[in-house]
Amino acid sequence: MAYLDEFLLIAAVHFLAVASPGPDFAVIVRNSVCYGRKTALYTSVGIGTGIFLHVTYSLVGIGLLIASEPNLLLALKWLAAAYFAYIAYFGLTAKAPAQIDNENFNPEQNPPSARKAFINGFLVNGLNIKATLFFVSLFAMVISPDTPLMVKSAYGLYMAIATTIWFASLSYMLSHQRIRQNLQRKGYWLDRVMGAVLLILALEIVWSTLSNAG
Repeated sequence: MAYLDEFLLIAAVHFLAVASPGPDFAVIVRNSVCYGRKTALYTSVGIGTGIFLHVTYSLVGIGLLIASEPNLLLALKWLAAAYFAYIAYFGLTAKAPAQIDNENFNPEQNPPSARKAFINGFLVNGLNIKATLFFVSLFAMVISPDTPLMVKSAYGLYMAIATTIWFASLSYMLSHQRIRQNLQRKGYWLDRVMGAVLLILALEIVWSTLSNAG
């Protein structure tokens, strides 16, 4: 119980971070509606697993190195912007279906494999520069330096599991048959909106990078 207060603070901060709209949210919404529950759940597990990447480099001190080394941070920012723009392209170019059979409506359209869905979630989270800075700040400022490594690792495990549960719950809700069908009938617009969100995030990264460089 010695670290209960610290854990509760971490849990509250993490919840606010994971619940705020971002690239993880955009990808889960798109995959839930366009490809169904199974794909979205694998994507959720990928996002949760991506948390381990942030936790690991924060625990071993690489996070501080990334934050303090301009070239590493710059490379990560450009990589993240490129990947988000790549995903955004497919959303922005989504086309309306030629015809919809209301009686035999099946919204599932060529879902990616479980492996691809997992990797998609992992990369979206792992390349999220805001997540990088969040975890670096969390482990440097919120978590006490005196907290044992085992306890810090337990915090990381909790955040990975909590992230997976959050997005899995969102996936389950959005992929409910009635909700999904209603959204899917205009799903190409949802694709375009989520694509626009990801593009804005990519442009935001580019703008902040160029501004800092100037």
